[in-house]
Amino acid sequence: MNYPPSLLTDFYKISHREQYPPLTSTVYSTWTARESELEGIDHVVVFGVQAFLQRYFVEYFQTNFFGRPLDEIIAQYARLIRNTLGVASPHTDHLEALWELGYLPLEVRALPEGTLVPLRVPSVTFVNTRAEFFWLTNFVETLFSAESWLPSTSATLAFEYRKLFERFARRTGADPNVVPFQGHDFSFRGMSSVEAAASSGAGHLLSFHGTDTIPAILFLEKYYGADTDVEMVGASIPATEHSVMSAYGNEGIDDEMSTFERLITEVYPTGFVSIVADTWDLWRVLGEYLPRLKDVILARDGRVVIRPDSGDPVDILAGRDAGDGSLADVGVVEALWDIFGGSLTDEGYRVLDPHVGVIYGDQISLRTATSVLERLALKGFASSNVVFGIGSHTYQRTNRDTFGHAFKSTSVTIDGREKAIYKDPLTDAGHTKRSLRGRVAVTREGGDLRVTDGLSSNDAVPGDLLRMVFRDGATANVESFAEIRDRLLSNLEP
Repeated sequence: MNYPPSLLTDFYKISHREQYPPLTSTVYSTWTARESELEGIDHVVVFGVQAFLQRYFVEYFQTNFFGRPLDEIIAQYARLIRNTLGVASPHTDHLEALWELGYLPLEVRALPEGTLVPLRVPSVTFVNTRAEFFWLTNFVETLFSAESWLPSTSATLAFEYRKLFERFARRTGADPNVVPFQGHDFSFRGMSSVEAAASSGAGHLLSFHGTDTIPAILFLEKYYGADTDVEMVGASIPATEHSVMSAYGNEGIDDEMSTFERLITEVYPTGFVSIVADTWDLWRVLGEYLPRLKDVILARDGRVVIRPDSGDPVDILAGRDAGDGSLADVGVVEALWDIFGGSLTDEGYRVLDPHVGVIYGDQISLRTATSVLERLALKGFASSNVVFGIGSHTYQRTNRDTFGHAFKSTSVTIDGREKAIYKDPLTDAGHTKRSLRGRVAVTREGGDLRVTDGLSSNDAVPGDLLRMVFRDGATANVESFAEIRDRLLSNLEP
């Protein structure tokens, strides 16, 4: 649905224009991640701003506001406000003036995307560029917030996974080239919408190459200049699901084994293929079928990836260590090692034969992934033996408050006089809602970023990293996906 831009806001925003002090001419606001609900995460990734500005401030407003007849826009707005706020004759002159202007008179500055920003350091600022549209700065807060917290949050979580996998790869001597494919986006079906899946999945791809969320790649091609013809943006492999496996049946003793054999010799005689292995009995697959198919798999040019899909991920992958010697006791990775063998890293950790692999994508979280890799390492297995399907259990279990993203006004100009403003609720014991004051600058000092507030429009701070990305209807300083991905990954430990 093409919602009218004049109504893409909260109801209370409609009346703020008349509530500001008389002769207000500018409103300046910041977008900041103020706090973290996740232990150990104190920086967030800047991502999604460029896509938002192009999609909404340029394309959406042009198509659905500036490009439509004025009388239609005004009639649609007035009808809804009249019927919902009880205003007999809604004011529309501000919308008429904006339509006549023909563009959004806003200036947006932002830190370069892919930057890691400490909590309480703003990443984006907004201010109106024409006095009569002072109301517009905070009118767009709702839309920007709704569209922007998710890609940043998902990019931040994906980077935490990337750091985790890098750390275990160094510890166990795993091939570092495996790490970009070790986190695979499984979240599409569990996200709140296609658009959420696309922007969240794009954030995932800043840190990884593996994805099953196709719209994320299209999102990056449209808004970030990515090009799958010439660069690695995202990739996947053929994979079965339970409907495929169950369609063959499990009535005879060899039904499921025959399914495996057909898939790896007839359907995919070469290359990678992922096969879900617990439609009925995972341990039978590992204990009977795969040993009988060992020679076929080892002679095959490619990799057969085994996918368990239920149970406790730590126990399933790394074993429960109850001491009974069963397959459930040793876990999938060790069971595959016992069948196919492999090699040792320079640090002495075991790596499965390259003809086989494992992926697990049910209820994966940062804590679970850490536990899996830790238990495998204690058993002498390198971290590269497992690929994790990172799904909505990670990317949908978040909200705007995961990192406390907030859009707050910190400066206004009234009757020609610029004034720093702020909020600092007495009842906010932790002072997490205390805002900055005045205009701001962000500089790099000692390897990290810091904010300087209390500034005015006349102050220029050397080294300010906030750069113009939008002004008066046009985007600026547009960057490619490759540049942004490289900027983020440069923060990884060598």
